[in-house]
Amino acid sequence: MHEAAIDHRTHPAVIAAVAKFSLAIGAFLAGFVIYEPAPYEIYMVALIAIWFIFGLRLSRNSAILLAILMCFNIGGLISLTTVGELGTKLPLYMAVSVFLALSSVFFAAVIEADDRRLKVIFTAYLVGALATGLLGILGYFQLLPNSELFLRYGRAKGAFQDPNVFGPFLVLPACFLVHQTLTGGFAASIPRIAALFVLTLAVFLAFSRAAWGLYAFSMLLLVFLMLIKERSTAFRMRILFAGAIGFVLLVVTLLILLQFEQISELFTTRAQLVQEYDAGQFGRFNRYWLGLQVAMLHPLGIGPLEFGKMFGEDTHNIWLKALLDYGWLGFVSYLTLTVWTLFAGFKCLLRERPWQPYFLCTYVVFVGHVLVSTFIDTDHWRHYYILLGILWGCMGLEYRYMRERRRNGW
Repeated sequence: MHEAAIDHRTHPAVIAAVAKFSLAIGAFLAGFVIYEPAPYEIYMVALIAIWFIFGLRLSRNSAILLAILMCFNIGGLISLTTVGELGTKLPLYMAVSVFLALSSVFFAAVIEADDRRLKVIFTAYLVGALATGLLGILGYFQLLPNSELFLRYGRAKGAFQDPNVFGPFLVLPACFLVHQTLTGGFAASIPRIAALFVLTLAVFLAFSRAAWGLYAFSMLLLVFLMLIKERSTAFRMRILFAGAIGFVLLVVTLLILLQFEQISELFTTRAQLVQEYDAGQFGRFNRYWLGLQVAMLHPLGIGPLEFGKMFGEDTHNIWLKALLDYGWLGFVSYLTLTVWTLFAGFKCLLRERPWQPYFLCTYVVFVGHVLVSTFIDTDHWRHYYILLGILWGCMGLEYRYMRERRRNGW
């Protein structure tokens, strides 16, 4: 009888531990996308199926996210009908789009079911970011066998296909490390600062203007919101002191790195606001106008990846990509999703909750992604959909918390 009681008590604990471990593997694998399909896709497809088979529930909040994302992808599927020959590449592209949408809903649902899973997801994401960041750094300095595997165009890309995805992937864990350093004790801050240095160096060596801008914007917005939230003079002095120290260390590190001729030349080139491929008749900025003209003539879209065939380069603009690849339906859906996430998230941004640090860091990075999406295509960025899932999961937690408060008359 006693043994049976123990088994009855430990069984849910074992299930919870297995669930957390499975989520940790998924978050960790998001940092390794050298080939497609990547281990992340294969693993997450199986994980999502298993969780739904065993009864993962969708709340009203998660169902709304699913509905918006499905409308977005329905627009993409309709746009396929406008393409002459589909081949295998276009259906595969849409299959990845649908998978990423489902992955976002999955993360939202599991977080809303148990907010303690946020710590597991963030920890695994951080470990994955450090691993892929180190691969990028060591590869850049030719300290690994086959170092070119972790480079593209002389820029660090870690275990990603593109430096422009590698750099932004590292920003969320970097922001979380800054938050934990500013709010935690001195002893715990030492390993966090060391980890932050690795991520910052990796972002720099990606030589991605989008990543640099996203990193700077997210850090500044995070500190600004923390200054608003924490009104004690001591805390504000701590932030200002830490910010001054961090800025000095950043400048010193940059000056040291610029002593290497290879880094100095690439930095000078990449630091220019307008690159050669941005200007000209078919440059990035002119393609925006050309793409808009095409989109106005094709309300159903022109099909995924077709714009690149027409003009030699892809749109490099998520709004234009939504119009062209997913049609007007896809564009309205994506715009609705973005605006809803920004406004609904802002309303509960600074409320004192157990999940608030995770939500705050994710929100500022998401806002940064929305801004850089105007100049870069974020459509198939795995971590972007993880950001969405975290935000909607936390928003679902907030809705449930407020509902329980009203029910209990708090």
